[in-house]
Amino acid sequence: MNLKEVVGINLKYYRYQSGLSQEKFYTNLELNPKYMACIERGEENITIDHIEEIAEKLGISTHELITYNEEHVIHKRRIDEKVKVNS
Repeated sequence: MNLKEVVGINLKYYRYQSGLSQEKFYTNLELNPKYMACIERGEENITIDHIEEIAEKLGISTHELITYNEEHVIHKRRIDEKVKVNS
């Protein structure tokens, strides 16, 4: 797993914990939700400035966004499975 994937998984995990949709959360930060969806999937790079801004908004450290966490990976898989079932 590369750093882009780790950051994406952590972003999705913490945003999901905040109870906000991608649209609502990222629009409030004046970030493009479609672009941020690519970030959450580990397909695009994110700037350090945005990592800091998002971490602050979520009330977590930047370290938590860039550090691999197996619990977050498992959580993402569960969410992805629910989405597939409901589609």
